[in-house]
Amino acid sequence: MPGIRVKEGEPFEKALRRFTKTCEKAGIMSEIRKHQHFEKPSARRKRKLNAAKRKNQKRMQQFQS
Repeated sequence: MPGIRVKEGEPFEKALRRFTKTCEKAGIMSEIRKHQHFEKPSARRKRKLNAAKRKNQKRMQQFQS
């Protein structure tokens, strides 16, 4: 689990925001969302296909630039 060090005089809200950002980068938030409810196999395939399409479009856009 990622951790952060709270800086001297840093507001709690700012430290919490940094912590949530590090959790998102580590993939913890998506893992939690994935286990919150059952996902039908067809919905899982559709989600993965859409993610692959977005990734491919992003890669092609970087290639053309």
